Amino acid sequence: MTITVQKDVFKLAQVFTISRGSRTEAQVLTVKVERGGHVGWGECVPYARYDETLESVTAEIEGLPADVTREALQDLLPAGAARNAMDCALWDLEAKQAGKRVWELAGLPAPEPEITAYTLSLASPEEMQKQAAKNAHRPLLKIKLGTPDDMVRLEAVRKGAPEARIIVDANEGWSAEVYADLASHLVRLGVDLVEQPLPAGEDDALIGMERPVPVCADESCHDRTSLAKLKGKYDVVNIKLDKTGGLTEALKLRAAALAEGYEVMVGCMVGSSLAMAPATLVAQGAMVTDLDGPLLLAEDRETPLTFDAAGVHGPDAALWG
Repeated sequence: MTITVQKDVFKLAQVFTISRGSRTEAQVLTVKVERGGHVGWGECVPYARYDETLESVTAEIEGLPADVTREALQDLLPAGAARNAMDCALWDLEAKQAGKRVWELAGLPAPEPEITAYTLSLASPEEMQKQAAKNAHRPLLKIKLGTPDDMVRLEAVRKGAPEARIIVDANEGWSAEVYADLASHLVRLGVDLVEQPLPAGEDDALIGMERPVPVCADESCHDRTSLAKLKGKYDVVNIKLDKTGGLTEALKLRAAALAEGYEVMVGCMVGSSLAMAPATLVAQGAMVTDLDGPLLLAEDRETPLTFDAAGVHGPDAALWG
């Protein structure tokens, strides 16, 4: 088998800002695996929050043996972006070799469309109200917070989109005191979910705190080994393939989380339809689906995912799986 890694850059439709900074493009790594005339594809987004760079992830992938199998891969690389791209590429390769779709190989039903959140970029309250009004037709909006002026922004978004469901993502930007103060306002403004209000290393403060709005673990939950540390703190886990290290572990994490009584959210980094395609399988029946990466791009893969009023659809075989 030959393994090829290349950097691809996708321009964003507009500047995208969260509390950690702004970007105008999505830089991803595309993995291509070839064997016996069949080609499998995968994509990942290295994330500096987890000490990943384009170079370090490329080196991890290029260091794999040419005969690596998906089963062996789980032990050869840790959960993270490199294993994700390879795992998804190997799933795609297996499906093409078998002449079946990935969900058939995984024993899953064909994916149905799932309503996805649409993320509003962090901006001034006035600008965020305009963004919300422009996207008020969308059933689910996600707001990036984690600043001293969060309430003003949230009020502005609710004013711009009075009927939309809203979830908020603090990106580890609050303290326990700030979260406790904001919780009642989240209820008042009809927020459905709050993601990672406290830094992952400080989330023990959530134990014993009232959670009137479901609290979702993002940075605090990577794979199944994370679950033991979440008890008493979170109600929902955010499954991202770049955190789990691919579809293989993502499906196992979903099953384990549901078995332990957690709800599931399926999220993404800002990437193309190729990165979202495997995640549509994990998102089936999720409490929240947040696979809007392609909607934030000015350009996408040649055969993109379909997004319509029913939500994000499963991938065409020409894209993945």
